[in-house]
Amino acid sequence: MNSNERDEILKTIPQKGFFGHPKGLSTLFFTEFWERFSYYGMRAILLYYMYYQVTNGGLGLDQTTANSIMAIYGSLVYMSGIIGGWIADRILGMNRTVFYGGVLIMIGHIILSFPGGLTALLASMLFIVIGTGLLKPNVGGMVGELYSKQDPRRDSGFSIYYMGINMGGFIAPLIVGTIGQKYSFHLGFAFAAAGMFAGLIVYLLTRKKYFGLAGTIVPNPLTATDRRKVTKTISLSVVVLAIIFWLGVSGGWLTIERVIFFISILGVIIPTVYFITMYRSKKTTADERSRLLAYIPLFVAAMMFWAIQEQGSNILATYANERTQLTFAGFELQSSWFQSLNPLFIVMLAPIFAWMWVKLGDRQPSTPQKFSLGLIFAGLSFIVMIFPALINGTESLVSPLWLVLSFFLVVLGELLLSPVGLSASTKLAPAAFAAQMMSLWNLSNASAQAINAQVVRFYSVETEAIYFGVIGGIAILLGIILFLISPKLRRFMRGIN
Repeated sequence: MNSNERDEILKTIPQKGFFGHPKGLSTLFFTEFWERFSYYGMRAILLYYMYYQVTNGGLGLDQTTANSIMAIYGSLVYMSGIIGGWIADRILGMNRTVFYGGVLIMIGHIILSFPGGLTALLASMLFIVIGTGLLKPNVGGMVGELYSKQDPRRDSGFSIYYMGINMGGFIAPLIVGTIGQKYSFHLGFAFAAAGMFAGLIVYLLTRKKYFGLAGTIVPNPLTATDRRKVTKTISLSVVVLAIIFWLGVSGGWLTIERVIFFISILGVIIPTVYFITMYRSKKTTADERSRLLAYIPLFVAAMMFWAIQEQGSNILATYANERTQLTFAGFELQSSWFQSLNPLFIVMLAPIFAWMWVKLGDRQPSTPQKFSLGLIFAGLSFIVMIFPALINGTESLVSPLWLVLSFFLVVLGELLLSPVGLSASTKLAPAAFAAQMMSLWNLSNASAQAINAQVVRFYSVETEAIYFGVIGGIAILLGIILFLISPKLRRFMRGIN
């Protein structure tokens, strides 16, 4: 899209009407609010639904298997963003891709809202993974479409949008979690479906009026020949996968454990291929290759960070349900409520961090140093979980404040690493691979959760002190190493701070 086309699109967008921002921001704010409400609401109770006994409304899966499935689920959600970006760029445009993604997500939650056993769970996961892959990267891209690149409101608009994400993530476990745990898991999933439905209604009623032509242009459309090739390739792939699935299930060798292991391997292979492709490309200059080498330690650090942060939805969720006192100051707590802590702390602390970086200016830590500090805080969030077992043993329930402290520490790390990682990915990206670099950044989370699917198998009540200590210790050690080599990394970054 050239600058003239961009200017023409901006003329069709109402530029004032939502706190001084384009009216379309309100559509995207509430669409993403409800999408995150549905996703985090579902995620707050899904683990318990999988391993609770059938008599308690669950599926009765082994707890370790349930934790692995949660990790793989999260990994696939982030991997699928690659597909969503491609479909928007080559076939549908961002506007329509977001809508179809929301529809698939809603269908996935509806499937979960009816008793259907493991088959329904797997079918819902398929819909939600693909739907989130279509919606998530493109709804953020739509925010960028509302502003010119020189618009001073742009960063503020993304901050408002980010607040919508975290407000939805904060409220969802309190509502969906309570309904799911106190009344019925399926009723909780129905509320998650209703949340996505609300987001779709907002989107449908306002997108034509508020977006203008934003997101309607297909930047790199497929030619007729390309379409035929893609159709043949997709059709053949679906047939082959269906045959493999049928043979595997009927033959008894395609088990959940083997599928999990295969996806864990993919989580390592895919980013490796990305790096090699970009590094060896003739379009990548010598300076860009140097920056890619500097990016590798940052990527590894991000993987280690997300490996800890994302265990909040499986290992710490299990800990909240099995090892934590669910009463505090006379109030009864639901274990799913702890999933609200992460977005709550982000909403509280993000403005402070934003102010701090502005205040420090040129005196703020470098990108590698921020990564190292984020990794150290993540490690500390696991180290503190050793103490309840050391102080009281594993026989008694522990104070919920330990979990609160753990979530607080990892959010400090997230605010040091996550927004900085997004910025670093755009600055260190080779010019020919700018979009792919953002996909690569998202793969740091996908890879972390793919590896987590194997790591979480080592957790048990008996081994929890060793489990938290080893993972937390490795993170802190990597953080210290990254801090020590940060001056060398800055040289490799060739003028990028």
